[in-house]
Amino acid sequence: MQDLTEDILELVRLTSTDLPPDVEKALRQAVEWEEPGSAARGALETIIKNVELARANSTPICQDTGTPIFYVYYPVGWSTRQLRQQIESAVAQATEKSYLRPNSVDSLSGKNSGNNLGGNYFPTVHFEEVTGDELIIDLMLKGGGCENVGAQYSLPNNALTAGRDLAGVRKVVLDAVHKAQGYGCAPGILGVAIGGDRGSSYYASKEALFRKMDDLHADPQIAALETRLTEEANQLGIGPMGFGGQTTLLGAKITSLNRLPASYFVTISYMCWAYRRRRMVWKPAGVSYL
Repeated sequence: MQDLTEDILELVRLTSTDLPPDVEKALRQAVEWEEPGSAARGALETIIKNVELARANSTPICQDTGTPIFYVYYPVGWSTRQLRQQIESAVAQATEKSYLRPNSVDSLSGKNSGNNLGGNYFPTVHFEEVTGDELIIDLMLKGGGCENVGAQYSLPNNALTAGRDLAGVRKVVLDAVHKAQGYGCAPGILGVAIGGDRGSSYYASKEALFRKMDDLHADPQIAALETRLTEEANQLGIGPMGFGGQTTLLGAKITSLNRLPASYFVTISYMCWAYRRRRMVWKPAGVSYL
């Protein structure tokens, strides 16, 4: 097993400073939906300019560089202990190089670690063993503002007349978007998990955010709900950064999990416009970034 610290450091740099092409394309399309001279269009034009400058200067897209969340798919025989050490070393180096802002704060003392490390959960690293000889590392940088407006509902929800079905899922998801207003740094992207327990549902809702913007769900009824949620959220009038307008959501990605008969959770992870996610693929022949 070789040392991939430098490769992971490059993954962190790309994720922090270079918005994925599919996200940038969606933002540029959203500009055309807004009225010329409106606050909504001005906000989106500023966002696009910021994206261009961050890429050109290799500087963070947003001042809140977020929680680093890694999903690592590793071949049989690789050491997860060594991989975690390499990831943590790369994160610390990325912080020193200012690709990441020091964000890891002890919840009891309030002390900042200064290097984005802290215990077993900062950064967050999920491991899964896979067949084959490829190592895949997905990284998401999830800002605090959008994380704050995430939500979890337990159905049925009598206040929203939301039952245990997709119609009920639609009601609670739109309720979460409405409550978020501009605090999630709209236009946002939703990762939604139906089912599971409270913990697995949050895990899966973030995992869904790794899907590409133009990715259609294989289940037609889920795909239709994703489209409907986006369209209806964009009728709420919240708009970019809460300034009003046509673009409150860029998209919604839904996944479903088995659940206990007694529970029916719907979990919404809200991602801000700074939709920072990247993939590193290691093969014996070399490393590539997607």
